[in-house]
Parts: sequence; structure tokens; C-alpha cells
Amino acid sequence: VRLAESGGGLMQTGGSLRLSCTMSGRTCDDCAMGWFRQVSGKEREFVAGISRKSSISGYADSYADSVKGRFAITRDNANNMVYLQMNNLKPEDTAVYSCAAKERSYYGVVYSSSTVYNYWGQGTQVTVSS
Repeated sequence: VRLAESGGGLMQTGGSLRLSCTMSGRTCDDCAMGWFRQVSGKEREFVAGISRKSSISGYADSYADSVKGRFAITRDNANNMVYLQMNNLKPEDTAVYSCAAKERSYYGVVYSSSTVYNYWGQGTQVTVSS
């Protein structure tokens, strides 16, 4: 599985951006997906995650407290895409954002630990000016 992020850039406080993650190599229907971010000199942190689709309950998602209510993660398996809609951006959202895939995941489970993910993209820079 190869992952490639796009959609980053410079935005003013209060603005919106949508990040995209393109998956290639194989269909990743069994993958849970996550978005993480990292500021230089700091540890990578979980931003949002979405589960493998359950036929009973659909997708589960989860968010870091710092982005809850402002960010939304979605996925389009038919087109091998994962998105992160970021609204009401704040300067503290400035970071390199990376998407990640965990293959052979459990239905309906979101993974917030970066160590369980098998594949990572290169990242895209998001800068929010005050």
C-alpha cells in the first residue's frame, strides 16, 4: 500500500482546508486509516482515525480532543481515498500531517497509536497564521 497526501498549505486562523490521502498498490478495504501530525522537535500525535467498515454499524471514527468538533475524517473506498476536513483552523494546528494505514484491522475499531500502522505517507505541511 502506498499513501500520498495532498491539500496542505497556508491558511489564516479560522479558515478551512481539506487534506486528501490517495491509496494505491492494492485495495485497502481491510485497513483502518488515521491522520497524524507532527511539529518539528515534538512527537507525532494522533489527529483522527476511521475504522474498517462494519456491515452492521458502518464506520467508526475518533478524534483528538484538540480537534474534536472542528475536523472530520471520511473515506471513499471505491476511489481509495481518505479525507481530513479541517475547519476553524488555529495556529496550533500548524504541523506536517500524514495519513497512515493499518492493514488487517478489526471491524469498527479506530487505532490511535502510531505504532500499529503499517504504511505511511510522506506528509503535507499545514501552516495556520494568526
